[in-house]
Amino acid sequence: MGDLLMTGAAGGAGSFLRPLLRECYGRVILSDRAEMTDLVEGEEFRQAELSDPQAIAAALQGVDRVIHLGGQPVEADWDTVNASNIAGLHTFYEAARAAGVKRVVFASSNHAIGFYGRHRRIGADDRVRPDSLYGVSKAFGEALAALYADKHGIGTLSIRIGNVAMEPADTRRLSMWLHPEDLMQLCVIGLEHPEVHNQVVFGASGNARTWWDNSAAFALGYRPAFDAEHWAADAVKGDGAPDPVGDRFQGGGFCSQGFEGDVERNLWH
Repeated sequence: MGDLLMTGAAGGAGSFLRPLLRECYGRVILSDRAEMTDLVEGEEFRQAELSDPQAIAAALQGVDRVIHLGGQPVEADWDTVNASNIAGLHTFYEAARAAGVKRVVFASSNHAIGFYGRHRRIGADDRVRPDSLYGVSKAFGEALAALYADKHGIGTLSIRIGNVAMEPADTRRLSMWLHPEDLMQLCVIGLEHPEVHNQVVFGASGNARTWWDNSAAFALGYRPAFDAEHWAADAVKGDGAPDPVGDRFQGGGFCSQGFEGDVERNLWH
């Protein structure tokens, strides 16, 4: 068996996963565009920028499984989003194909479906409704993962991550919060479950207020151990000023940035 690589390892989700991956797998290769100097036993670092095919190929040497967290993590201008999350993701998948990678866990995002209203309960098979260029890039990533699964046999579990944190920070996150240990459980499923080919699941804990039907994840054995409701009394204290657009949609503030549409029409279509 080859090595396990995690890209975007210096980011928030990667920082949460590092100790959990060491505990589970013993050894993990970390990659990021930024240098990482806080390595511990069981970790190796390979610096790489997604726009650099040679660096990505070097990072993937000897690797057959990848947790791909790398890329632009929030909304930005088109050139920035494209470089990392569209062109850069294609660079990654091409390098993964050439390296013989067999399995990828792709960090998609709730922003791929952010323009669904908060009154809606949706499943992974409902059409994408991105709320931003960032959300568009994640919808593209899911489509690219499907292509490389069907055409090249690289099985991918795309996880539409809500918000990874030790506890939910506001009312919106009560519906889409993801505890790091539940994220780790999804990653292990993505890396090891024999039935993973090209599945999309929601990255959320077992939240009582969820907007998402996560039966696709449950069918693969996902059993979340946490519920945001446990922290509800404190979470609601973190709410900001009212947002007449963002408060109506699952994507929150990403929906209200530059919004010129019709809120009511969007909610019911």
